Amino acid sequence: MTDPVLAQATGSFHHQAPSAPLLGSFASIWVHRMEAANAPPIVITPDATIDLQWIGGTFRVAGPDKDPQTEVLPAGEVVIGFRFHPAAAAAWLGVPLVELVGQRLPLEDLWGRRARRLAGRVRVNDSPGRLLSSLPQAVAEENASTGTDAPMRAAYDLIERGVPPEALLVPWLMRVLDMSERTLRRRFDENFGYGPKTLDRILRYQRFLRLSSRSAGSTAVLASEAGYSDQAHLVRESRRLTGSTPRQIHRILNGG
Repeated sequence: MTDPVLAQATGSFHHQAPSAPLLGSFASIWVHRMEAANAPPIVITPDATIDLQWIGGTFRVAGPDKDPQTEVLPAGEVVIGFRFHPAAAAAWLGVPLVELVGQRLPLEDLWGRRARRLAGRVRVNDSPGRLLSSLPQAVAEENASTGTDAPMRAAYDLIERGVPPEALLVPWLMRVLDMSERTLRRRFDENFGYGPKTLDRILRYQRFLRLSSRSAGSTAVLASEAGYSDQAHLVRESRRLTGSTPRQIHRILNGG
């Protein structure tokens, strides 16, 4: 069997902005077209996102991941994803995200007949290009709750920017958001599927990936810039979240 590769290292990706009716809930629409032949298994790394995906002629939900996921898709498969804004998926789906962690579920499992009606509005025989017109229209016509949980979006943005030096994450968030610890953790479970420390770990690694994709700096320098205590800390987290070392990831991101 072919060894798994990072999802972004095989096939082709395309991103586009969603139309105005979708902007309340979705940050982007993406297309991943697998290799036409010998498509390898792909590894999806945790990135603090949740997607509504059109795959194999139906909708599914890619829930939040805490660990890397390996998936085998048919050669030539085209996946079209609607990426939710941070803290927006729970309201649109009507499900606490803690129930979806690490899962790839048919939307029908969550919505039943409503999901079948949504899929029925998509012109399934269209080319991928025409699907990119009919799919957003179908999703936009769905009468789902829109918008984000504003305090939790604020929490996401705070963590993404980086926790102040010497600050303890949870007490700092409690103070800034004016929430009790119990409320904070409940709202994190509902909107992200896991707690503040897990979100902080995932977003810090995403920060490293962004730095690595545009810098030729040493691993030690990138670790410091991304907010890790040292290079060994980064290496441990990289193995935990991707199964690969930072050096291997850097080569993949830079076409090495």
